[in-house]
Amino acid sequence: MLKTVKNKVLAVAVKAKNVLANPSGDQMTGWLIVVLIVVVVGAIFMTLYQGSITQIWNSIVSKITGLLS
Repeated sequence: MLKTVKNKVLAVAVKAKNVLANPSGDQMTGWLIVVLIVVVVGAIFMTLYQGSITQIWNSIVSKITGLLS
């Protein structure tokens, strides 16, 4: 599943690159596509690794509060 998503993201990135490189194309559309890709990839990353991120964050907070106590 992750490989399929990665392939689709790469395909969209190539299309976005072509839009940005095309001097006659609308560059604003290209930048919007890039922002959309970043948001989608970030959302997928956060969904897949939410448990790990929470665990790491709680560990960091525990260490900081332990040092301050």
